[in-house]
Amino acid sequence: MRLFVAVLPPVEALQGLADVVAPVRELPGAERLRWTGVEGWHLTLAFLGEVPAGSLPELEAGLAAVAEVHPVHRLRIAGAGRFGDRVLWAGVEGQAWALRRLADAVTGATAEVTGATDDFAFHPHLTLARAGSSRGHRRAVQRVAAAELDGLVAALADYRGPEWDAAELHLVRSDLGGGFAHYETLRSWALADWS
Repeated sequence: MRLFVAVLPPVEALQGLADVVAPVRELPGAERLRWTGVEGWHLTLAFLGEVPAGSLPELEAGLAAVAEVHPVHRLRIAGAGRFGDRVLWAGVEGQAWALRRLADAVTGATAEVTGATDDFAFHPHLTLARAGSSRGHRRAVQRVAAAELDGLVAALADYRGPEWDAAELHLVRSDLGGGFAHYETLRSWALADWS
């Protein structure tokens, strides 16, 4: 099964972002993006790829151990950016340093089980849209002009959502059937509450 580990923002935080994103989807260039649904917005800490079911107990034990020693922390969805000319994302503010430490610990714990390591530095974000087409079988990638993508980033740059507690770690299964990703949380662990 295809798995990743994530922090899931609460409904209120996602709704605030959804309200701001809705008019941005009408701007020039937006029609050439594949927009992710609110139900798929999450903060990926580690992508694990294909993991055999037999590895789940060891993987779950490692994630439980990580959750026990990493505290709840305050975050907010804020600002926006892009990865090259392919991905539009919303950023994260607040105790992002705690989120980075959590991501590092998750990567270490899961690499021992899956052998998967992430070659990219952790950059906390929620993916809002990707360049490309989900129609047809060939999925030809359409690049959005940099100026158009920058316009979308600028439209979201001043957004500052409500603060919320990142209080749980989630092991999530990703199903890519039908051209769209569907996510299912397999297991969750509460982060340490040191208050």
